Parts: sequence; C-alpha cells; structure tokens
Amino acid sequence: MTERQLDVLVVAAHPDDAEISAGGTILRLVDAGARVGVLDITRGEMGTRGTRADRDAEAARATEVLGLTWRGNLEQPDGRVQATTDAREALARHLRELGPELVIGHHLDDPHPDHEASAQLTKEAWYLSGLRRLAEVTGGPEARRPTQLLHFMSHAPFEPTFVVDIEPVWERKREAVMAYASQLESSGEGDAGQHFLYGSDVWERVETKARAFGERIRRRYGEPLLAREAVSLDDPIVRWLGRG
Repeated sequence: MTERQLDVLVVAAHPDDAEISAGGTILRLVDAGARVGVLDITRGEMGTRGTRADRDAEAARATEVLGLTWRGNLEQPDGRVQATTDAREALARHLRELGPELVIGHHLDDPHPDHEASAQLTKEAWYLSGLRRLAEVTGGPEARRPTQLLHFMSHAPFEPTFVVDIEPVWERKREAVMAYASQLESSGEGDAGQHFLYGSDVWERVETKARAFGERIRRRYGEPLLAREAVSLDDPIVRWLGRG
C-alpha cells in the first residue's frame, strides 16, 4: 500500500466552495496537525465574475491562508459537471493516491447543479476507490477506501450530525474567503455584488449561517457537517477535532 499523503481531502465543485462552506473546519483540522488537501472539481471558468486566471490566483492565495498540504483540480467543465464514468474513476484514483482517512464533500441536495453533481461524484468515487479489481484495471495505486465520508452545507439546509466550533479560526476563515475578491465584488452594471441565487451579500450569508449554527452549540460561529452513517468515537473527524 502506498504511503498516505493526506489525512483529510475536501472535494468542492468550484474554487471558493471549500473556503465558504468548510473553511473553518479545514483550519481546525490543520491546527490539530492533520494534512489537509482540497480537490476542486472545476476551475470556475464559467462564472459571471472574474476569469479563470483570477480564480487560479485567488485559490493559490486561499491555499496559503488555509495551510493546505495539497491542492488539485479534476479539470471538469464548469457549469456542466456530471458523475460520468471517467470523472468518478479519476476522482477514485486521487483517493487511492492521496489516501485520506476522511473525505468531506458537498451535500447531495443542492440547487446548484455542479454542487449536486460533485456530491454524487464524490460519493461514487469514495465507494469505487475501495474496489480491488477496478484499481487493477484502471492502474495506479491499489484499492483503498477512506474511512469516513462527510458532507458540508452549501445552499440547501440539513439537520447536521456535527457542528464544528469555528470561533477560534473565524478571522482566518474570513481571510480565506476574502481571497476570492473577484467573486465578492460587482462585475459591472446590473451586478450589485450579491449572491446570484439568494440576492444577499456573500460574506453576510456566510456569517449569518455560521452564527445560526454556532448558537446551536453555544458558540459564536459554527459549521455544520452531515454523516450518513453512524459515527464512532474512533472515526477520523472525532479523533482529529478532539486534538484541536
């Protein structure tokens, strides 16, 4: 078996999704000593605001703020993400190569088609990464499936399994999100710089959600996570955050 390169991998549809929805959790894990990576599914090249070059530079800056061990891109077409055979086998190979114990991806119910497709892609690749014969056919490292798969919240609400206390890292999360300046500012006439779906300021939406979930755990800020299977005290998310 190849050496584990990462402890945690966050899989996100676009550059900035990981920071907005799971940036605090990433920072808590990094502070606890975990080697954390982010795999963006697309480069966000179809976004109304900014260019592909802007997004690349912004992702590089956010990577520094988060203290990531690794960041990669699956190079799927923005706005047209699908859980195709090729895409899910490519992601499964990343999981085998990087060897994370814990994978965190989008929730399976989300109004953004790329988010929902990325969630499905992550779920399927997580399973496929553990199939020995598929690994032999497609090449690369031998089969190895991450221990735990969790989901972060983007747009659609869910009842979380965990709420991570992100108050200790709040200002650093804000810095990581603000690295994506092209996505937070007006692109010109007719664009007020607000969220395209919900019509409010992007950072205000981030803060409102964090405050709402933080209140549920008697903290100032929180990030919700969902586990679709029973959680053991030995599972990665519990072990890592118990050290932080």
